[in-house]
Amino acid sequence: MGLLRIMLPPKLQLLAVLVFGVAVLFLENQIQKLEESRGKLERAIARHEVREIEQRHTVDGPRQDVTLDEEDDVVIIYNRVPKTASTSFTNIAYDLCAKNKYHVLHINTTKNNPVMSLQDQVRFVKNVTSWKEMKPGFYHGHVSYLDFAKFGVKKKPIYINVIRDPIERLVSYYYFLRFGDDYRPGLRRRKQGDKKTFDECVAAGGSDCAPEKLWLQIPFFCGHSSECCACCSDLSTLWPCGEAEKERKKERKKVQKGRNVGSRWALEQAKYNLINEYFLVGVTEELEDFIMLLEAALPRFFRGATELYRTGKKSHLRKTTEKKLPTKETIAKLQQSEIWKMENEFYEFALEQFQFVRAHAVREKDGELYILAQNFFYEKIYPKSN
Repeated sequence: MGLLRIMLPPKLQLLAVLVFGVAVLFLENQIQKLEESRGKLERAIARHEVREIEQRHTVDGPRQDVTLDEEDDVVIIYNRVPKTASTSFTNIAYDLCAKNKYHVLHINTTKNNPVMSLQDQVRFVKNVTSWKEMKPGFYHGHVSYLDFAKFGVKKKPIYINVIRDPIERLVSYYYFLRFGDDYRPGLRRRKQGDKKTFDECVAAGGSDCAPEKLWLQIPFFCGHSSECCACCSDLSTLWPCGEAEKERKKERKKVQKGRNVGSRWALEQAKYNLINEYFLVGVTEELEDFIMLLEAALPRFFRGATELYRTGKKSHLRKTTEKKLPTKETIAKLQQSEIWKMENEFYEFALEQFQFVRAHAVREKDGELYILAQNFFYEKIYPKSN
């Protein structure tokens, strides 16, 4: 370009710059289209593979000869919350699956919508419970909690999850949309090119940093009820609803204002599910302890996970490329919101439960945590054997 400035007159220089800019925009657009095409192709291949398996079962009938040991007849579902170190944790499962002999499957929903249609719920429950070739299995994806019991399932899957301080999670997601991360550095993100800091966004009352965007972790644990559904709230920019739902939402807006986002019922349901339906819920800030507890309790899946997390490859680390921590003033402004108070209440509740579990499972010695050995036994066994 320096040589062009010397050789060309000013008007031609300007024209050359414009042509170059148009060419760059065209290439970026083509790259984006290729990424979208690749995603569609991957989904089509995955659907084709599942369809083939279902057709084999229909033609050949259920495989009566396939019987699973109790240890192998296990499914774990990790309905991962975005920007909670979920990729780092999931990569450990991928690295261990061959060695520990289980399958890992990614639940890829259209447009990352965490709410499944009723028919997809039935299909998913059927797949998870009857797909013996994929057992033991570790399913992961951005999907809201689904109660298998209401589908008549006798043996439910094991649910696990990780959550994060709500403001830290939102800040991470805000910058992720603009700068991406070191996991897939070449991928163009939705807000790429927007240089506005999180502080500037909050000061200007921007939609990407509004308190409503904090309402995320509660819906993931609440489930598929209307009171849980973030899709029916102002978060439709994150998970687009159908056009019909958008119209209904406009009509109900005055009536439903505050009903979904910031719903006390949803918070209490999320707490109930965390206690009664989840095997273990960790926090991002103490991820290593979460992994250690899983390895001790579920070695069939997580044997070797703690050491792998401590000494593994860089693939276990996913950091946003550029992130500026918010000021105290920004944090204080968000903390005035009732939505933050609810999300933070849920986070504190989850943290308290996790710390309770950890306190009864480990001991600290010389600054290191150690898993407790079995400390119960059986006695007074009657009748006496001869």
